[in-house]
Amino acid sequence: MSTYNPLHDPQKDAHVVIPALQQAIDRARKVLDEKAKANIHDQDEMIRAAYGLHYVLHDLLAALEAERGDRA
Repeated sequence: MSTYNPLHDPQKDAHVVIPALQQAIDRARKVLDEKAKANIHDQDEMIRAAYGLHYVLHDLLAALEAERGDRA
């Protein structure tokens, strides 16, 4: 049995500040463009890409939910 560290731990990774929706969209587009250039054969680059994309998606969803009034 091996142990691992997940990308997201809800106990430790709660949102402190939820970005404005347009800011979250702009950041998601920027990071998506940056990570598209990552070398798929480089494990470290893929880990950094997954980490970066996870967090912008997390922020984007939080911003959408806040905009709709689902979550504050």
